[in-house]
Amino acid sequence: MERERFEKLVEEALAELPVKFRKRIQNLAVVVEDKPSREVYERTGGSPFSLILGLYHGVPFKHRGPFYGNLPPDVITIYQQPIEKICYTEEEIKKKVREVVFHEIGHYFGFDDKELKEIENL
Repeated sequence: MERERFEKLVEEALAELPVKFRKRIQNLAVVVEDKPSREVYERTGGSPFSLILGLYHGVPFKHRGPFYGNLPPDVITIYQQPIEKICYTEEEIKKKVREVVFHEIGHYFGFDDKELKEIENL
């Protein structure tokens, strides 16, 4: 899939977030990269053979206190190649992008993987 089309899917997923969450998002950049770097695998403790589809890096919203400010934006990175590797159609890619974006936004709000799995299974 062309990068421009993939980025559009990420934008659409962000636009589909419930308004009550979108309104609370501040100081956040969402970027698309081809695949995770070696440093990402080292930082997350993952194997280079594992699939990392997205990554949140920053100070979770629920941990920001009154002195939070003058910081670079938190970053959510969505990795295009791993997502394409596990999807066969554009519709599957769109669904997976939405799922990954929502998952990483969950990390932005301070949910850990266990909590997100519980929420996703509701």
